[in-house]
Amino acid sequence: MKKDEKTASGNDFFSNPKTIENYALLQDIGVFTYIDSLDLEINNYKNLFTGVLDIFNRTTINEIMEATVWQISDRFLPSIIVFIWKPMQNKEDITVKCYKNYKLVDPILQVDSISIFEPFFRKHPEPARFKYFCSEINDDSSLKPLHMAEPELVVPILGLSEISGLMLVGRNILGEEYSQNDLAFLHNLMSFVSKAIQNHLHYEQTLRDLKTGLYSNGFFMDRLNQEIIKARRSQNETSIIIIGVDHFKEINDTYGYLAGDMVLENLAIAIKKNVRVEDVPSRFGVEEFTVLLPETNKDLAFMVAERLRTMVETLKVTWEPQLPQVTISLGVFTCTKKTNITANEAIKRASEALSISRDMGRNRTTALGSGLLNRIQHLETESTQKDKKP
Repeated sequence: MKKDEKTASGNDFFSNPKTIENYALLQDIGVFTYIDSLDLEINNYKNLFTGVLDIFNRTTINEIMEATVWQISDRFLPSIIVFIWKPMQNKEDITVKCYKNYKLVDPILQVDSISIFEPFFRKHPEPARFKYFCSEINDDSSLKPLHMAEPELVVPILGLSEISGLMLVGRNILGEEYSQNDLAFLHNLMSFVSKAIQNHLHYEQTLRDLKTGLYSNGFFMDRLNQEIIKARRSQNETSIIIIGVDHFKEINDTYGYLAGDMVLENLAIAIKKNVRVEDVPSRFGVEEFTVLLPETNKDLAFMVAERLRTMVETLKVTWEPQLPQVTISLGVFTCTKKTNITANEAIKRASEALSISRDMGRNRTTALGSGLLNRIQHLETESTQKDKKP
């Protein structure tokens, strides 16, 4: 091979005398157009991998989704992007996140299950046009919520053995229809996004109790240790709540363990809905839960505990035969800068407060002060008060 032929690659190709000599022919047969398309494809892959690296560096699912929204919106401008996914395997709890103009907005739709869509994505594990998706699913009741987003495309979020969720992509604000290249881009991007979400879900599941979906006691204790250390170094206080289900053994003995499990699962959902994002709800024992409240003083913690207690008084657990009204007893303990105790000791103090609530009739909240029992607060429900009447 001649020297000039060996160097006829990359930029050298265009300066090669033979290229110049045959320029018209190469242009006529589309060589230059083909090279331009390859350059564009290479550039697209470079941008894709840069975006993927950013996605894999995110530490929460919300951050993963935000990074994904930026990558998609950088390519085209969809009117809306909606993520619908299952946070826990083997559970039908569905979470919905909607983004407009790069920002998270209130959900405009509610989805109860995504299992109806699994057969479609097993057969077509790639982005699909929404009209085609609807014609294949042919289930108006399941598709009706999705129509609220007016999507143009539907993209699977794939798991190991089932779909973890869907992504809905609205119309292109620029007015252009999504091309096959756009669908290929989404397919490549979401293959990485799905993996990033699965990695995070698997990590989360190692930190969570499988039955309730709350954090495990081990994770709770680690966080409690961290918050106690922070409390010693600052003026911020950290509180913990221990929750015990009243007469839980009687529910198990009378209605069976499956009924008891249903009570625990409903309580866990209610607790998660009634605490802050930064709080750490966990399962502590068979019928006991804990909630870590960072940067929360005793008065505020007591209010949170009372809110949980009164909320449970109205909780209806569906079961046949009908279960008795579930109530809970709670113990509260607060760590301050002056509280020189370990996480285990803090748990012991909160447990003492819980025992007081149980001893005084249950369905109560007791707040134990740091060091001494300097404050005991308890409230009686109307039913308890009625029982005391002659």
